[in-house]
Amino acid sequence: MNHADVSHIRISGARENNLKDITLRIPKGRLTVFTGLSGSGKSSVVFDTIAVESQRQLNESFTWFIRNRLPKYERPHAEAIEDLSPAIVVDQRPVGGHSRSTVGTMTDICSVIRVLFSRHGTPSAGPATAYSFNDPSGMCPDCDGLGRSVQPAWDRILDEDRSLAGGAVRFPPFAAGTWHGQTWTNTPELDPDKPVRDFTARERRFLMRGAPGSKVEVTGSGGTWSTDYEGLADRFERLYLKRDLSGMSQKTRDLAQRFLTEDTCPVCGGARLNAAALATRINGLSIADCTRMQVSDLIGMLRQIDDPVAGPIASAAVAALERIDAIGLGYLSLDRETATLSGGEGQRLKTVRHLGSSLTGMTYIFDEPSVGLHPRDVGRLGDLLLRLRDKGNTVLVVEHDPDVIALADHVVDMGPGSGTGGGHVIFEGTPRELAAADTPTGRCLRRRTTVKERPRRATGGLWVKGADRHNLRDVTVEFPTGVLTVVTGVAGSGKSTLVSGAFVAAHPDAVVVDQSSIGISARSTPATYLGVMDTVRKIFARETGADAGLFSFNSAGACGTCQGRGIIYTDLAFMDPVTTTCGDCEGRRFKEEVLRLTVGGRSVADVLDMTAEQALDFFAGRGDGRDHEQGVVQSVVQGDDRGVRRRLGALRDVGLTYLTLGQPLSTLSGGERQRIKLATRLHRTGVVYVLDEPTTGLHMADVGTLLTLLDRLVDAGNTVVVVEHNLDVVAHADWVVDLGPDGGRDGGRVIFEGTPGQLLDAQGSFTAEHLRRVAG
Repeated sequence: MNHADVSHIRISGARENNLKDITLRIPKGRLTVFTGLSGSGKSSVVFDTIAVESQRQLNESFTWFIRNRLPKYERPHAEAIEDLSPAIVVDQRPVGGHSRSTVGTMTDICSVIRVLFSRHGTPSAGPATAYSFNDPSGMCPDCDGLGRSVQPAWDRILDEDRSLAGGAVRFPPFAAGTWHGQTWTNTPELDPDKPVRDFTARERRFLMRGAPGSKVEVTGSGGTWSTDYEGLADRFERLYLKRDLSGMSQKTRDLAQRFLTEDTCPVCGGARLNAAALATRINGLSIADCTRMQVSDLIGMLRQIDDPVAGPIASAAVAALERIDAIGLGYLSLDRETATLSGGEGQRLKTVRHLGSSLTGMTYIFDEPSVGLHPRDVGRLGDLLLRLRDKGNTVLVVEHDPDVIALADHVVDMGPGSGTGGGHVIFEGTPRELAAADTPTGRCLRRRTTVKERPRRATGGLWVKGADRHNLRDVTVEFPTGVLTVVTGVAGSGKSTLVSGAFVAAHPDAVVVDQSSIGISARSTPATYLGVMDTVRKIFARETGADAGLFSFNSAGACGTCQGRGIIYTDLAFMDPVTTTCGDCEGRRFKEEVLRLTVGGRSVADVLDMTAEQALDFFAGRGDGRDHEQGVVQSVVQGDDRGVRRRLGALRDVGLTYLTLGQPLSTLSGGERQRIKLATRLHRTGVVYVLDEPTTGLHMADVGTLLTLLDRLVDAGNTVVVVEHNLDVVAHADWVVDLGPDGGRDGGRVIFEGTPGQLLDAQGSFTAEHLRRVAG
């Protein structure tokens, strides 16, 4: 069909985030890829404009009663958005870290398997819910359906050679002197100076479990008061065992995990189900046996069922399983927890859910679906996108991968720069035309990958010996120190298990930068996330004589009208919400009296309006291009913690100097969030850095900035280990460890160790095969 005959989604005057009043026509029924540098405006067009308006208008089709219970979307800043179709968004958010979420529950295939066992299994345990580990009628009563037993590691929590006052409780939140710690040092029932090892049985029981009616006095900011005594074991279990750790901060989760011990549930053997559910068999297999199988094996087992009642149920399960197998995830099992999936595995599972739909005329929107995919697997992803398009849908993809870009019917390149330097449509056309265009993306598409010719020499080695987690097969491998090592391999080959699991366990002092969320809130900014604001407030307080709290928009200095948000959000009940700039502070977040207090001629709001580059000059006493008392700024910083400049310098190292210090983190792209997290970890030398797919969300041009940063880390005396698929990173490594040869049970082995140059000659490696294709 000629593109001129295809209807279009039409956007006029789009101004969302950094968009510069753009006008755009996007062909419907086609695959359109949006490219551009991180922060260039891709997501602002696709997600914040098209997706939001589609979902907002779709909600308008419901009654007021229903609309009031649906998510509310504000009308995007645009003059007109026309000819939309209903949008389904597949974003980069993790598929879920809940301990009860598995591949089978996420894809709903386990629901079908449960029905199969309830109708066809013998002896029957009852209805389908009797085979669910998330239902009281089916879950193991001992582990509540978790499959594992988690207990406090008392040998780590309690040092019995010490007294309570002398630090016997080693769990930091419960240490002597803390609010919690006073519970055990202040009680008259225990001698705080007596070694715990010398406690009587009664004293030990009281320490751990208390006694009915016991009271203890504790002191806090509000004074001293009497409270109920709670035993050490009771309190630890209540706060850290009986609560869902996923609801805690990453820091708290990491701390708690160090003082917990975990083992397979002794009652269900990790199957999560009760005895009745596990007793039911189909062809000699229990439902737990089935969910433990690789998807590819389970397909064969279910195809053998030809019972008139059970056959159609099994066929429905086989159809769903075949879709998973077709996208290269046949090595997964249905009982695999979603928290253990890589980013690429999660993205493909989210995508495959839509392949069984018979809907047409939809708009499918994907946010970098190639994230976490080995070049071998990108081709399978491309097949998925084309299948969705060929069913009569419009497919919009935000993407950096050249292989995905090459599949597009139409490409929109955003830029030319990032942040305020982006927001323009700088190219529209075919992938072939883009490859010839003078844009950052076009230039990168023409560039050939160069394999490092002179790798660094190792200064030593860090070993992992006999690793056998998940699918690793007794892997022993040496990671050289003082160099950049890249661990690669197809999805499911065991990379993350080897590095984030076995290597980090063997070398716990490593600094790990993973793909977890940075935990943003509506009030989070680069200044607060990096810890810069603490120093800024201290400087302003000392130089102006005012209280430091005045210089925080989250505290006493906040504008009373907008409570420091800078905007007024108005919920109009059944109508669309409206956000307007606060009229009193004009979006600056602070009270007028705070804005009158200046240092170096600038208010605290002026500092937050600076880009990181301008702020570096300001705190160095060089100014930001405007006249002010430069000497004052320099003298102010003298004697202070110069960490503020080091932290801002880290933003420059990761290529984010265009961000303003007060920009809400919620407005950053996925790639920008990954890099700002990386910036917080770059302050140590002589250590081991472990980075999990740091190119996530990065444009091809930004990868060069990352490689410069990795080189700087190594040259400063660090050891850097990177789990990565990006071939530019692989080619730039000093040492490569390739796992495979495939995924699941066909992986888990080290199939290559050596330099990138040696990898070019390796046989039986998918990584080597693809590196040979792109190396110039």
